[in-house]
Amino acid sequence: MRRTGVVTLLGAVLVTAACSAPRTTTPSPIAEPVPLTTTSAPPTTTTAPPPAPPCAVATGACVSLAQRLAWLLRDGQVVRGPVPAGFGPPDQATPAGSFRVVWKDREHRSGQYGTDMPNSVFFAAGGIAFHAGPLDAPSHGCVHLTDADSAAFFDGLNVGDAVQVL
Repeated sequence: MRRTGVVTLLGAVLVTAACSAPRTTTPSPIAEPVPLTTTSAPPTTTTAPPPAPPCAVATGACVSLAQRLAWLLRDGQVVRGPVPAGFGPPDQATPAGSFRVVWKDREHRSGQYGTDMPNSVFFAAGGIAFHAGPLDAPSHGCVHLTDADSAAFFDGLNVGDAVQVL
């Protein structure tokens, strides 16, 4: 019995020594899956260019009622736009046609409707103007622009500049 106990004890010492001893050889690595390679090109994203102004204006503003967009132009080049625009409903439609900027008022208040019209650029009879206003609410025939866009149109348009609304 004694001999068996010594062998068992000796085996336990060898196993313990083998587990705690530093390794001198590197174990063979486990094979890892090889990543699949493809020969196709990576996906590309294409962005369509912004729509060009549909108007014949070289210096002034262009408005597309159908696209609900406006452009500010100087010497045949788009200075700002296309920008989103809001218009009047059918019973107070924004008039289509060719116009000229008549006058401007940075802090206009409508005498008829009692509403503020910041950055107003008047171009058509009846007080029709570009001005800051909600894009999702109908105007009384004016062209609503965001605050930033209305400021750019106010600064970029001069009395006498062409305005075309299509």
